[in-house]
Parts: sequence; C-alpha cells; structure tokens
Amino acid sequence: MADLAPLPATALRASCDPSRFNFDSTASLADHAGDLGQARAVEALQFGLAMGHSGYHVFVLGEPGSGKHATTFRLLRARAAAEPVPPDLCYLHNFDEPLHPRLLTLPAGRGAVLRAQMQTFIRELGPAVESALGSDTHSDRVEALQNNHKAREEGALRELGQACGAEGISLLQTPEGFVFAPSRDGEVLSPEAFDALPQAERDEIETRVGGWSDKLEDLLNEFPGWRKALRESIARAEQEALGPAVSHLLREVRERHADLPEVLSFLDAVSKDVLDNAVNGIPQEEEEEEVTEPDDNTRFHRYQVKLLVDHATSQGAPVVFENNPGYGNLIGRIEHIVQQGAQVTHFNMIRAGALHRASGGYLVIDAERLLTQPFAWEGLKRSLRSGEIRIEPPAEAQGWSGALTLEPEAVPCAVKVVLIGDRELYYLLMENDPEFADLFKVAADFDDDIPRTPENEYEYARLMALLARGANLLPIDRGGVARLIEEAARLAEDAAKLSLNTRSLSDLMREADHHARLNGRETTGRAEVEAAIAARARRCSRYPQRVLESMLDGTTLISTEGARAGQINGLVVVELAGERFGYPVRITATVRLGEGDVVDIEREAELGGAIHSKGVMILSAFLAARYARHQPLSLSGSLVFEQSYGMVEGDSASLAELCALLSALAQVPIQQRFAITGSVNQFGEVQVIGGVNEKIEGFFDLCKARGLDGSHAVVIPAASVRHLMLRDDVVRAARDGLFHIHAIGTVDEAMTVLTGIPAGEPDAKGVIPRGTLNHKVASVLAEMTAARRAHDDAEGHKPLGHQHRQRHGAS
Repeated sequence: MADLAPLPATALRASCDPSRFNFDSTASLADHAGDLGQARAVEALQFGLAMGHSGYHVFVLGEPGSGKHATTFRLLRARAAAEPVPPDLCYLHNFDEPLHPRLLTLPAGRGAVLRAQMQTFIRELGPAVESALGSDTHSDRVEALQNNHKAREEGALRELGQACGAEGISLLQTPEGFVFAPSRDGEVLSPEAFDALPQAERDEIETRVGGWSDKLEDLLNEFPGWRKALRESIARAEQEALGPAVSHLLREVRERHADLPEVLSFLDAVSKDVLDNAVNGIPQEEEEEEVTEPDDNTRFHRYQVKLLVDHATSQGAPVVFENNPGYGNLIGRIEHIVQQGAQVTHFNMIRAGALHRASGGYLVIDAERLLTQPFAWEGLKRSLRSGEIRIEPPAEAQGWSGALTLEPEAVPCAVKVVLIGDRELYYLLMENDPEFADLFKVAADFDDDIPRTPENEYEYARLMALLARGANLLPIDRGGVARLIEEAARLAEDAAKLSLNTRSLSDLMREADHHARLNGRETTGRAEVEAAIAARARRCSRYPQRVLESMLDGTTLISTEGARAGQINGLVVVELAGERFGYPVRITATVRLGEGDVVDIEREAELGGAIHSKGVMILSAFLAARYARHQPLSLSGSLVFEQSYGMVEGDSASLAELCALLSALAQVPIQQRFAITGSVNQFGEVQVIGGVNEKIEGFFDLCKARGLDGSHAVVIPAASVRHLMLRDDVVRAARDGLFHIHAIGTVDEAMTVLTGIPAGEPDAKGVIPRGTLNHKVASVLAEMTAARRAHDDAEGHKPLGHQHRQRHGAS
C-alpha cells in the first residue's frame, strides 16, 4: 500500500520566484514576436502561404484567445509587404453588349487616373458638343444643306407643274396634299365648267391627269431618299464639326495611356459612340439597352470608368479581413435603384467584394461567421474551384430567378484564403464537406499551452511586454510577472505548463493595470494582479455564494463531520460565463439482494449524460470482476446525486460512487470530513480528472465557513497532483495543518483513507486478511449469493430480477 499521508503544501502550488528574473519590469524587455509556442502552426501557415498550387488554402484552428488571429496577420503582413502590388480592377461599358460590362485591369494607380480623366472628359463633353454644333460655320453649313434640299424639292415640283400646265393641267397644293385640275388660259376650270365640256374632252383630260398623277407619285417617292441624304449630310457635318473637339478632349487621355492597348481601344469606342449618336449635343441611348438613367446628370455614364479596386496607395499585396462575410460582401453585388416602379441598374452600380479587394493577395475570414451567412460558403467555394469571381445574385447563382440583370465579365480569382476557426468546426467540415479537403489542404493548429520551463517563463515575460505595450499599459514589475505566470499555469490546468490563451492574459493585465493606476503606481505589481483576480472572483460570485449559503443554512445537505455508510461527498465543477467554480455534492448508495444490477438513478431520470452513465457501468464491471468471478453477483444497488435537479455529466464522480457502493455493501462508514473526486477503470485504478483546483477550493470554502479543525481533506487522483495550482489561502491552510490533500492511485487506497480501515490485499493463495474492507465486502456478497440460491430453490422459478436486469444492466 502506498504512503497515504497528505501532500505537503509545496506540492499544492508551483510558485514562481521573481528573483529568477534579471529584469526590474517589462519596460526593459524586448517585445516577443507573438508566436510563443506556436512553431508547428507557424511552419504550417508559412507552408500554406508559400504554396502557389490551387487548393492549398489555409485553415487556422485553435482555442479562442490563443492568439491565432494576431499571429496570422503578422505573418501575412510580413509576407505581403515583399510581394508586388496587384493591378487595379475596372469595369467599362460594353458598347456592343450593354448587359455585359467589360473588365479592364490596369497597373496599380492607373485606374484612378483614368477614371478622373474620363470624368473630366464627360464634364467637358457637353459644352464642347454645344459649342461645336452651335458655331456659325456649322449652323451655316447645315442651313445651306437644308436650303439646297428645299430648293431641290421645290424646283422638281415647279418643273412638274410647268410641264403639266403646257397640257392644260394645273398642279395645286392643298392642306390634304397635291392635286391636279384642268385649266384653260391659265385658269382652273370650275366643276360646273368641267361638267359642261363634251364627254370625249372630259375623258381626255382625265387620262392626262392620271398620267401626271403617276409622274407626281414617282417624284414624291424620291423625296424620302433626298431627305435621308440630307440627314446623312447633316450627320457628316456634325461628325466633322465634333471630330476635332472629341479628339482634342481625348488627346491627353490617349497620351497618358498610350502603353495600354485596351485603354486606347476603349477610347476609340467612346469617340465613335459620341460621333455616331450625338444629336443636338446629347447622345441617344441604344435601342437595345433596357435600363434608363435616373436623371439627366448621368446621361454620359457609359463613358465613365467604374473603378472596382484601387491600389493607388497600396504597398505590397493586400491583406483583407472580411468581418461580415455575407454573400454580397464576399463575391460583390450589383445594386439597383427604383425608377418609375421598376428596378434598374448599370455598370457603375457594380460593387466589389472582399475577393476582389484581396485579389493578388490574402483574404482572412472567420469560419464560423462565414458558415452562418446564407450562400456565402457555397459562393466562396465556387470562386475558388473555378478560379474566377463572377458577380451574380444568389438567386441567379442557384438558377432560381429569370430576372434580367447585368452579367459583368468574371475577374480572375488570384487570392489565398485563410479561414480561422476552432478545432471542432475544422473537423466537422473535414468530415461533412467533401470539397473542404480539396480546397483547404493546410491546417495550422495552434497549441493551447507550452511547457513551464525557466526559458519559457522568460519568453512569457517578453510576451507580456508585447501585450502591455500594444494596449498602452503600465510596465509590469517582476513580482507582477511572476504572479501572472502562476495564473497562466492555473489557466492551463497544469502546474508544469503555461496557457497560451493571450486573451485571458491580456484581460487580466488590463484589469491589474486599472488597479495600479488607481493606486498611483508607475508599474503593475503582484498586489495589483491579485487585486484584479479577487475583483473578478467577486464579480462572478453570486451563484457560487448562493450555493455555499444553501449548504450553510441546511437547504442543501452536505456533511463535513461524522461518518455514515453509503454516503460520500463528491465534487463537481460548473462553468458559467467563462468562470469556473466547484462545490461538493452528496452521493448516496443503497444495496440489497438482487441480480447484479447497479441502477444509475440519474440515468433513469434522464438527468445523466452518456459519459456519466459509462462511469457507472465501469464500476459495475469492476465489482463483478473483483468479487464475483466464481459466483453470481447477487446484489441490486442504486446510486444517486442527492438534491441534483440538472444534468449530470462526466465520469469524475465514478470513484466517489464506487466508494459509496462499497461502503454500503460492507456497512463501513465513510468519514464525512472528506470529499473525493476521480474516475475509475475496470481494474480499480483511479484516473485523472479536470477542474481539480476548483473542486478542492469549493470544498475548502465550505469547511472554512464551518470552521477548519485540521480534519478536513480532499482525496484526488495521484495523476492530478501535477495540475494543482491552488489558491494561496488553501495552501496556507495546508501548511498550517488545517486542511489536507490526499493523492491516491487505486480505489483500495481511497477506501483506506476514507474509512481508516485497511483495504486488504489477497495473498499468494488469494486469501484476503480478515477484518479488512475487501474481506467484509466479499463476505457480504457471499452471504447474498447464498441467500439468493436459497430463495431460488424455495421458489423454483426464474428469479424475478431477470427482467429488471435486462432493462438496467450494462449493455
């Protein structure tokens, strides 16, 4: 049997000696890079960023507050600074297909220049057109063309009238049009005079009128052609008048972008459109364009340049963090305005998404936020798979809508995506989304803690210096650093490790800084850190204080003195709003003659979780394996958490439940001055559990409130000793002999401590010494077996407990 003496006070908390540091405060320390203990994750991240092949996007995973965001951005910015600036992205009006805007890529900074020059061109175009078309020279030329056309028409009609007049027919113009009438001596005959003519003469006149009517019709049919020629002549005159003005307005633009053929081609198209469609100085809209302009101020909008992404001030490749990764914010969107009850749009209403802004660089997205946005995850995957960013509304992307809208030319998707999330989310995606593994081949897994070595403690101090300067906090002296390191070990739940949860560390540093400033200190010391820890505990103490009060006033029954068989103090830990606290619970066990069932009342009441139920099944298996290898296990037992009204989960109470069950079997009382925690396996070995510090402190607070007398103690697994980072008041009580911690490795050791009776180990022949606990348990079970056999023989039928075992037994 191992030595069951209480642990020494030195084993209850791994203190940090400030004298080991060779600095006075963090003011004299150089900043740490910020990636303490993350060599593996940094290597993976650098590998993923360096891989230029498709599919090597990166998923950064780790616990919240592990510094993965800060480290990721630091590495991205350092890498992006050495990479070239990507080109500007622009959209232009497509004069051939207005619903399909054209993409224009320009060297960084040139997009803004071109946009400004085209805005100047548009601003000057209206006055230039009015000036060119309103000049005296152009007006005289147009007037001359019109006069010539008018004279030609009038001359042709006059010649026709003279020719028909020679044959006694007059050409008359009426409001209804041209008509022919008989005349004599230059006077048109009246209807009466015409009717008085002989029939033969009337017939001859009508024949001549019919012939001349045909000639008039031929002449009038030529007039539309003459008018078309006039319009063409006027149009040529306008083009000849406008040509120099437009060329002058575009000359500077052409000279500035002479090295870019796509820009020159666009300027040619603009010039042609102005000359082809200018009438009275206002370009006409194409008939096939179905969108209208909201007002006259945008009538030249198609000559504008839509600057989608501007890199004029960028240095290196872009690093973009999209905080709200909705579909439109990622892929881009086409905005609309309502005009006369209808939604209309044009290429100037195209808006860039995060993928556009990050093109040629890096895009960082919070994975959980991405997955909560409709269509966003599918939209991102589609862009990464296809290698292009196609702006289309989600309904169009899913083929749900037939509404007509713009279809901008796709932008090449040259971007490296970095998703940041927790481990659970990463493994869920890996398991449930087949495309995820093809697109995000690199996982950068951030560690939660690092070994607590003198070297790492010094580096941890440098990390504090970085965080303090970044938040404009007071320097932290060596005493404050030592206390923060101790708290980091407690956060890691391991005295030999330091937590890498920089969020919690930063919060504590800020709160300690607040206390230091209130005290007028120039540095933050140990006292300020402890004050911050105590203040936080007070802020979160309402619920644990109510639990403690309920124990003290007897509402919740917890004994800390006396002894009782089948009753034990277990320990639980609760986490609320990020704060954890522990408290004792009463666990009781009862036994009777039966079929080997151990009933978990929590499970039967559906208040026990799967892991807790597993723990009860394991202890049932232990009982059968140890005490009933050669005989039936003839007991029925029940276990319950008394006054438990919520879910019970975890197996850390299985040791307490087994001890209560053994105590009830042997009718050996358990000292109620003890509390116990630990899980047990089928061999009776005690296993490590979590929250050991909070559990011990919860029982200590109850015993302290009732009065410590040196008898109170907690029994924990020996494997959990390395996790002890207890509060200073608990350590002082242990040092003064007022409170004790016992570390055990088996259930036999636990029962020896709890009852004061040796467990008893079988000798070489398997005989257990009399008077020991195991001998008492074995004797009771043998008596139960004999009683059961006698009962079965007397009844002569299958035991009544069979169906009960089928229902409640381990499966």
